[in-house]
Amino acid sequence: MTLDPATLQVLIARLDGIAGEMGAVLQRAAFSPNIRERADCSAALFTASGELLAQAEHVPVHLGSMPASVAAAIAACPTVGDGEQVVLNDPFAGGTHINDVTVVMPCFVRAGLVGWVANRAHHADVGGMAPGSMPPDATEAVQEGLRIPPVPLTPVVAEILAANSRSPLERSGDLDAQAGANRVGVARLSALVAATGAGVLDEIVDYGQRRMDAALDALPNGSWAFEDVLDSAGGARVAVRVTKRGRAIEFDFTGTSAQVPGNVNAVLAVTVSAVSWALRSVTDPTIPANGGALRPLRVVAPPGTVVSAVPPAAVGAGNVEVSQRVADVCLGALAQAVPDRVPAAGQGTMNNVMAGGGDWVYYETVGGGQGGRPPHVVALDGRRDGIARVPVAGQSGIHTGMTNTRNTPVEALERSYPLRVLRYSIRRGSGGRGVAPGGDGIIKDLQALEPCTVSLVTERRQSRPWGLAGGEPGAAGENWLLPDGDETRARRLPAKITVELAVGDVIRILTPGGGGWGTPAD
Repeated sequence: MTLDPATLQVLIARLDGIAGEMGAVLQRAAFSPNIRERADCSAALFTASGELLAQAEHVPVHLGSMPASVAAAIAACPTVGDGEQVVLNDPFAGGTHINDVTVVMPCFVRAGLVGWVANRAHHADVGGMAPGSMPPDATEAVQEGLRIPPVPLTPVVAEILAANSRSPLERSGDLDAQAGANRVGVARLSALVAATGAGVLDEIVDYGQRRMDAALDALPNGSWAFEDVLDSAGGARVAVRVTKRGRAIEFDFTGTSAQVPGNVNAVLAVTVSAVSWALRSVTDPTIPANGGALRPLRVVAPPGTVVSAVPPAAVGAGNVEVSQRVADVCLGALAQAVPDRVPAAGQGTMNNVMAGGGDWVYYETVGGGQGGRPPHVVALDGRRDGIARVPVAGQSGIHTGMTNTRNTPVEALERSYPLRVLRYSIRRGSGGRGVAPGGDGIIKDLQALEPCTVSLVTERRQSRPWGLAGGEPGAAGENWLLPDGDETRARRLPAKITVELAVGDVIRILTPGGGGWGTPAD
């Protein structure tokens, strides 16, 4: 089937709109502030064969890895029927880390399978050694919480998930919201296919490949290498070599460090997600985010490394921290090929904060600095030609890289949990200097109003977000404990730790700034 350009764009917009509506339904119906307020969830549509068809602009690390979950669901439950759904969170069976629960549902039109819908949501607690299910000292996946292989979603499975959580009511409500979002997606997709025919879906995916082929044509042929480190994994090395030949591009992570005893390991789906995000960002962000656009991409990630962990490795921080470093090294390599398209490094961490006590669990990631960006074309009033190319400073206090969540509003946080936000401000001067300076990080002080357990999973507490084109690196992050809020007794904390807080104790998070772009003027 061949579609004219106008019809093609209308159909792509309709499919993106279906995914967006699914996400809106999920957020509105969710019980937990993490999904309802922070939008820590994503939705996408897939072809009958399981190839990515369309996605909303949700969380990159969710979306790029979701095809692996859908493939696992199809393989494990090939006879799933109309109206039925499949649930999973097993990192080693298509998942990312166990907090990310994925629900997949088939779409039938006139008794024929035409596609799938899926959504993924970060559940604040699914059991394990510490509230938040990302215990920093975990060495095996079994210590992180309940693992669910791809199985039909039944009331019994939902009860098991709830029973293994410290906040069972939230788990039940969030899972119900996910199932409801999928039902909306199936209704909208089946109506579209009934009106247009299933052939249009394949044409849309093929169009994605044509757009990526054209974008790769515009890139130079060559090979470029870059590497960086993971502080909290003992300085584990993440290395990549990007090789582009014609309309094929390969990201080879050979030389990356072996998986580590802690939880700073990523499964392959997470690495593929970060690579695909970096490639699409640098080539052309307007390329439809579907499976066709990924066909020219090859990822080589040796099993047993921090970017392709195998059981029994703990992988809780892989989704949130290793993904950030994978994105960093991919951008660093691509900056050598197309320096006018790549910014300096953003903060390079999600600054995960988890707290819990009794029947409540709080989870949040904290924003930081975005890297300064190379010159962009901008409109200028009063100029005869009307445009100029100027460097663009990085944004401050923003989620960067593989995350696209929001902050939890202070009012919502304090209403939901026995916690108080004493300080929430920009960390002035933490961005790297440059012609385009990096954005500043955030300072957040969180006080316990009842005894609780707090876990921090952070990065860039030793290494700093790098600058480009002579720009200076951003400031490293810092974690502090202030007993009873007393500044004179402040104790610096490592990048990853679990601590017990008494009433009045304060956790202070200073997030990294972004790197600067361009040699700063003296």
